[in-house]
Amino acid sequence: EITSLLSLYGGQFSGEQEIRVNSPFWILSIPSEEMARGLMKRTVCAKSIFELWGHGRSAGELYACLKNYPVDKMLPYLQSDSTYKVHIHTFNKTLTQAQKIKKIDALEFLPFKGRVNLKNPEHIFWILEDYGMDPNNVPEEPFHLYFGRWIADGQRELIESYSVKKRHFIGNTSMDACLSFIMANHGRVKPNDVVYDPFVGTGGLLISSAHFGAYVCGADIDYNTIHGLGKASRKNQKWRGPDENIRANLRQYGLEKYYLDALVSDSSRPIWRKGMLFDAIITDPPYGIREATRRTGSQKETVKSAERSTDNHIFVSSSYHLSDIFFDLLKFAAEYLVMGGRLVYWLPIYRPEYTEEIIPRHPCLKLISNCEQMLSSHTSRRLITMEKVKEFKDQDQHSYLLDGQYMPYRGHNSFREKYFSGVTKRIAKEEKDNQK
Repeated sequence: EITSLLSLYGGQFSGEQEIRVNSPFWILSIPSEEMARGLMKRTVCAKSIFELWGHGRSAGELYACLKNYPVDKMLPYLQSDSTYKVHIHTFNKTLTQAQKIKKIDALEFLPFKGRVNLKNPEHIFWILEDYGMDPNNVPEEPFHLYFGRWIADGQRELIESYSVKKRHFIGNTSMDACLSFIMANHGRVKPNDVVYDPFVGTGGLLISSAHFGAYVCGADIDYNTIHGLGKASRKNQKWRGPDENIRANLRQYGLEKYYLDALVSDSSRPIWRKGMLFDAIITDPPYGIREATRRTGSQKETVKSAERSTDNHIFVSSSYHLSDIFFDLLKFAAEYLVMGGRLVYWLPIYRPEYTEEIIPRHPCLKLISNCEQMLSSHTSRRLITMEKVKEFKDQDQHSYLLDGQYMPYRGHNSFREKYFSGVTKRIAKEEKDNQK
């Protein structure tokens, strides 16, 4: 998320920055405070950002580092007519108030000239102490200490204010608010973008993009979901109400002006004219576990027919193989994304058989990130982010990656079928076992 947002604001990671996987603290090299504030206006993963004045592996190292910090950079925030306070945050350890005061008093060598104001200070300084990640083996002294000036907090409050529990219209698989905002940030959604979700469902992913000022639209094969009909997913409610739909959700958050439309459509069939381009495609395809995977079929296929009714508005439907869903999605993104536009989607994984080779690829799309969300000891899903780096051509219509080369797709006995067969069944079995 941080990498995507830095690139959105024109920044990038430098080779000098310190990245430790097993630490909640991250040192970034950001060229301006303005960029840092812009970053924190978007992120739901980071809690706060600080201007780092000193860092050490012991208190002595920290104090020595602070004494070497340029005084001219400190003075604007230490003037006699200003107010300040010092806050202490310890990770994986709790300090007594007396211990905190002792650590603050040890900073008396800094040229503070202003007055202390604990309620409403102009400047806030933080001591951050990292006691590791093992709660059963907490060291006496911290592994790392940091001191810096607070700049801004992240957007963690969005997780609560956009909670699915409070949402007007929900479904069985409505996306968690935190993950929805992370996906929008991975997609680098910005004001006036057009964002599309080909498996829109109840529109949870549209809300986060609209919050960041993008115009949103989507499609889904399920007539009832798009029109807000049928059985409700909420506890103690049998049927959906007359105003339970995607538009009502956006209206609930004051985002209705960003809503373009939602279509009843089969994502496996072409519906858009050439040249219809999207800035981002952000979606959560159905895995066939809690949501069925289906597409429109023909009488020549193995199909089930159904009369037009409130239960099923598709005359003829057929099964939609999991691998077909993802490769059709990549093909669609390659054709309809703008250059530099991003595709963000979830890929279900059976962990014992997972290798990075199973991730679907397309010659027009570059893999940007691959993040895992653990579901159980054997199952997880991967948040895949891809960026369009090449114009789509006719020869890219049916391509997939095999041994580092893009080859034409040859039907259900191909490379992609081999890797995806059985994933849905294994995940479904594990879910049933967990319920028992």
